[in-house]
Amino acid sequence: MSGEYSDEALRNRNVSIDISGEDFRKLGHALVDDLAEFLESLPNRKVVNSKSVKEVQALVGNDSLPQGGTDPGTLLKDTTKLLADYSLFNGHPGFMGYVTSSAAPIGMLGDFLASAVNQNVGAWQLSPVATEVEAQTISWIAELIGYPSTCGGLMVSGGNMANFVGFLAGRKSRTPWDIRKEGIQKQTRQLRVYCSDATHTWVHKAADLFGLGTDAIRWIPSDLDQHMDVEKLELQIEADIKVGFIPILVAASAGTVATGAVDHINKIADICEANDLWLHVDRAYGAMAAALPEASEDLKAISRADSVALDPHKWLYAPLEAGTTLVKNPQDLSDAFAFNPDYYQFDLEGDQPPTNYFELGLQNSRGFRALKVWLGFKQVGGPAFVDMIRQDIQLAQAIKEVIDQSKELESFTRHLSITTFRYVPNDLSDQKAEQLDYLNQLNEALLTQLQKEGEAFVSNAVLHGTYVLRACIVNFRTTLNEIEKLPEIVIRIGRSLDVDMRPQPS
Repeated sequence: MSGEYSDEALRNRNVSIDISGEDFRKLGHALVDDLAEFLESLPNRKVVNSKSVKEVQALVGNDSLPQGGTDPGTLLKDTTKLLADYSLFNGHPGFMGYVTSSAAPIGMLGDFLASAVNQNVGAWQLSPVATEVEAQTISWIAELIGYPSTCGGLMVSGGNMANFVGFLAGRKSRTPWDIRKEGIQKQTRQLRVYCSDATHTWVHKAADLFGLGTDAIRWIPSDLDQHMDVEKLELQIEADIKVGFIPILVAASAGTVATGAVDHINKIADICEANDLWLHVDRAYGAMAAALPEASEDLKAISRADSVALDPHKWLYAPLEAGTTLVKNPQDLSDAFAFNPDYYQFDLEGDQPPTNYFELGLQNSRGFRALKVWLGFKQVGGPAFVDMIRQDIQLAQAIKEVIDQSKELESFTRHLSITTFRYVPNDLSDQKAEQLDYLNQLNEALLTQLQKEGEAFVSNAVLHGTYVLRACIVNFRTTLNEIEKLPEIVIRIGRSLDVDMRPQPS
């Protein structure tokens, strides 16, 4: 039969994908040298080298499936250059765009090590050391932010997945029937969940994917600073109970996407306790700020949440991907996720049962995400992270201060390490209602041009109809130098665009 191999060939397999130890050392050393040069060069590069979709597709190539091989040394060299020349660099000192931090070098090496050992951290038997490292990492994160050390938890890919795990744990815990067995199809009483209108879109996905439907979401209005209106939350819950709905969960925010606002979590926790609702806190961004001694009482109220979502790749400077879910009662995770078919034979004999993470979340096969976070803690310790987070927050405050000193820039909010502002031409400072549309268009064009030029990189938010620029600092490479340059860049671009865009009087 065509394609069969001799016993000798199978006994002495020689496959092209393998690399000898000697060649692996050469390739690895060369790659590390190139990456070290790349990291050193970051301050002298643009944050992004803007290219169109078609241009990037052309750079990657549109060849059909390769039918032959390429020298791995050449391949790594060329790919390193491709990525270094045409990526958006969240490790650049001028990156202030999204809540994705610079990657700590120890985390980069940790991912390399984790890939080499290649553990499946789904079951203890498959990954004994990796499982215990993950468990310790979860414990350290909880300790850092003041969450009960007896909690359960696991590492996931990011904020969406971390929130999903908490959502599903809450759905199982507070639904008054066996929802895992019966589902919701035969039920006449409908479930309801609550969040502010500033909540991240993860809640849409959760309600959709997990059977409630997006009509089950009660969007509670937020104030100008994006805090959930607690009185309206309480009234909505009461109204829903009266007409026969079943409230099960409130999702509070500790660091909203647009402004970094922290909900009044203590008051929300009181409402949840009074109504026996699951309190989930989306702290994907802001949770780490709870580690600061000077953190607000609402940030510290994390200890009252039934579940918390947070992302070490946002504010522990871990490389992507690194999300985390913490759950106050560890049993709630296994209640929500565990199944035990015959083909899962991972129970070991002994005095202490092992942790099998496939029983605690959505994944069976799981990578060793915890190692890069664990190494970061081991390298510098918790107090060093507190200092870096505090510095990021102080730099965001410095942005507001330099914005407030300018007659052509208007600041809006500053929460945690996010500052929002916009460009306003001098002669439009006394704004009229009809000027709002023009200022929105001007600032939107300004952002596009700023990102294209690549000297600095910020993003945007829309606050009650006003388009604003948004600077977010979760970057240990950003310094006061970049902060002080930002207004000059924004004003220069804004003035130039205003000349071209300003509607002329008719």
